Amino acid sequence: MSLLDAFDISASGLNVQKTRIKVAASNLANINTTRSADGKGPYRRKEVIVEAKPVSFDNTLKNYISTAQVKEIQEDPSPPRMVYDPTHPDANANGYVAMPNISMVKEMVDMLSASRAYQANLNAMKTAKNMAVETLKILE
Repeated sequence: MSLLDAFDISASGLNVQKTRIKVAASNLANINTTRSADGKGPYRRKEVIVEAKPVSFDNTLKNYISTAQVKEIQEDPSPPRMVYDPTHPDANANGYVAMPNISMVKEMVDMLSASRAYQANLNAMKTAKNMAVETLKILE
């Protein structure tokens, strides 16, 4: 494994965590959106699906070292929350409004988790950079 592979692995992690933070922010921004763009009910919570992509460099380590990538961003299939508010323009005949299936607590935990993982990838990248600098110093 070369130092460049370490940079690629950390960079892939940074991209995944950046996407997770963006999706959590979008979910939080739409926590009260009762009508989606297509007009078919409330906003649906989005989830990031991440998959591992093997790094192809050494057959002995190929199955153990991998980069991360976003496979897809999908809608959470759970049903919307029903809130009683007969004065709301989107209320049904019984006075209930279908609200997005978003939990502020869950989104904040996801955002904090992604933020910590982003920081860990930055630290790994800094370590790889320092190793490269020290290696170049030896060659002087």
